[in-house]
Amino acid sequence: MRSKVSKGLLAFWTDIDEDYILEFQKWHNCEHMTERVSIPGFHLGRRYRGIGNAPMFLMSYQTADSAVLKSEPYMKVLNNPTPWTKEALTHFNNNIRNIYRFIAAEGKPAPTEAPYVFVVRFNIESGAEKEWLEWYIKDYLPQISAIPGVYRGRIYEIDEEVSNIMTTERQIYGGGPGQQKFLALYEIASLDLPTGKAWEQASQTDRHPQAMLKKVQDVYEELSWLDFVMYAPKNP
Repeated sequence: MRSKVSKGLLAFWTDIDEDYILEFQKWHNCEHMTERVSIPGFHLGRRYRGIGNAPMFLMSYQTADSAVLKSEPYMKVLNNPTPWTKEALTHFNNNIRNIYRFIAAEGKPAPTEAPYVFVVRFNIESGAEKEWLEWYIKDYLPQISAIPGVYRGRIYEIDEEVSNIMTTERQIYGGGPGQQKFLALYEIASLDLPTGKAWEQASQTDRHPQAMLKKVQDVYEELSWLDFVMYAPKNP
């Protein structure tokens, strides 16, 4: 399954009622993720546990493309949640659910699974998106991804059409898309990398870094550790 190219991403941030956390993990491990990664076009699912001020959980699914996330098989399960899912979703709080299209990546996946992920959600100054993305893909992303301990960096753009689809599940948990259009996701080996000297130096060695970085708006950064992962079943 690792050889498949994943150009779609579902990311769901949530806080879970404290007294329901173990039951949530049981549901997500034993029923929900199995159901999701068995849908055609799904490649794998991961769940991360937030650190510090990050949301309690980040659940993500990599898919063949964002269109998978509006496909008939996927819509069927979203609009026919199991009894356990109906119960679990009532314990979700402060929900953000976005569907993304892949833009670019540098580096390689970790040999097994990266233990941590550094996620940045942001917007880009109006009129500067094309220039900024060219700079980020050509200069910034390769430098950051070359830092020892940074396995892979990826950038995505929200698919607003798919993100805004209303379903039975969404009616239960009540959340929707967040305000940021772009998502950068770095798979890393240790928590101190994003605030370390190597990261700072890499951010200062390309063309006009401060001018480009100032074009980023509505920035939200978070660190999370890997809690669970499941790959889609292999085809017979």
